[in-house]
Amino acid sequence: NLKKMMNQRTFHDLTFTEKHKKSIFQKARQQVETYEDIQLAVMQLLVQAKNGFELTTLLRARGIIKFENNEGSLYTILHSLEHSGCLCSNWDDSGAKYYELNDKGRKVLKKVDNKQGKKNAVFKALLEGGGLIDER
Repeated sequence: NLKKMMNQRTFHDLTFTEKHKKSIFQKARQQVETYEDIQLAVMQLLVQAKNGFELTTLLRARGIIKFENNEGSLYTILHSLEHSGCLCSNWDDSGAKYYELNDKGRKVLKKVDNKQGKKNAVFKALLEGGGLIDER
């Protein structure tokens, strides 16, 4: 019913040609996220524990479609973040693996969020260097 109401009230004056629709879908598919952007999005989502399926769904909702037909690459990112010491994982009783930021991951995320202008460079340096820089 929501879609019907939106079409009747919000979008009733808008018309899209097939050419326009194709152009929009093509641009959405061409959207390129850097590896660091995706890592950051994953870390932001892992403030609370989530499994791979939940992460894929939430990343899609953010417009990150890289995992659409290749969910395995998400696990590469998760294992990389786990190896860098930023997150921990646990298995639940049903056999699902859940990932969550640990203290180091929260510190990295906080530092990256505080450095909006240099986000990717700082993030990459923190992950690769393994150390947290004290910037008072």
